[in-house]
Amino acid sequence: MLRLDNIALTVGDFSLHNIDFAVNEGEYFILLGPSGAGKSLILELISGFYKQQQGKVFLRQKEITNLPIQEREVGLLFQDFAIFPHLSVFDNIVYPLRNASLSKSGRLETVRQVAAELEVSHLLHRNPTTLSGGEQQRVALARTLVRKPAVLLLDEPLAALDVQLRGGIRSLLRRLNQKGQTILHVTHDFEEAAILGHRIAVVENNTIAQCGSHDEVFHHPRSSFIANFVGIRNFFAGELFENTDGIRNFRMNGVVISILSDQAAGKGFAVIRSEDIILSPEPFDSSAANNLKGLITSVEPARVGFEISIDAGIPLIAIVAKESVVRLGLEPGKTVWAGFKASAVKFVAA
Repeated sequence: MLRLDNIALTVGDFSLHNIDFAVNEGEYFILLGPSGAGKSLILELISGFYKQQQGKVFLRQKEITNLPIQEREVGLLFQDFAIFPHLSVFDNIVYPLRNASLSKSGRLETVRQVAAELEVSHLLHRNPTTLSGGEQQRVALARTLVRKPAVLLLDEPLAALDVQLRGGIRSLLRRLNQKGQTILHVTHDFEEAAILGHRIAVVENNTIAQCGSHDEVFHHPRSSFIANFVGIRNFFAGELFENTDGIRNFRMNGVVISILSDQAAGKGFAVIRSEDIILSPEPFDSSAANNLKGLITSVEPARVGFEISIDAGIPLIAIVAKESVVRLGLEPGKTVWAGFKASAVKFVAA
């Protein structure tokens, strides 16, 4: 669908090099990296705002490297929404269609369809300055989608929203993708990346350092930068449910753990901090609700202490002090019990 081939771009004193990745049709693809890494520049290059010094851009197997902005079948949603404050919501949404070969009734029907899908039909006659942040986000999305882009480019779409609004916009973006919209989403938030993305590309040292599923990126980072940036390595997709005793459980790859959560049952992600996992050669007799038996697969030095990888039906990673490694005799091939409290597990609904 969309492919960047060996892109090199210099803007002022900042340079990107060897930018190579491909987004499949219907995919939700994430560009993940810290602020200032050049992620937004990549979106602007795809849109035609910048011209690379090297490499090519392809869309639907057609090279678009030298095409002007208006001829590229992409829609870019800026982080600050860029809504025209002097125009009504309707006029904002219809604006990209001003030169389209559509009749007045055709433009009206297109706006109505997109407004209905984005749930802003009741706002069409409002002034954008009277809207909430979430409403402005939906209007900006509607304006971007009205020309039916082959790829929707999102530049930190949730960063400007309050925490309580982000869930609704995440659901909206997921629904758009499930209906077939290809999405390339830039973010610095690893949770956002894992929840939404089918695949993730990490930007490090002005290039693409790793590309893969969230399981590959979070559980098997290719560099210390990626491991440190991602931070939490125990990130699992599964389903939250309530058992007959009223206890919340989370099931992932056949493994069930207890979890302290008041969220509704359903699919989502469990997050366990490596520092919250305690290792023992024997089953725990403590308040830890979760005790998983596993086999140590590796022992590696970490920034603080040692990183212990355990195969417990799921790939757990614990951080322990050097003294504990010596005292417990932790080494590859040793059987251990991994314990952690139900309150140590964070559930993120999908």
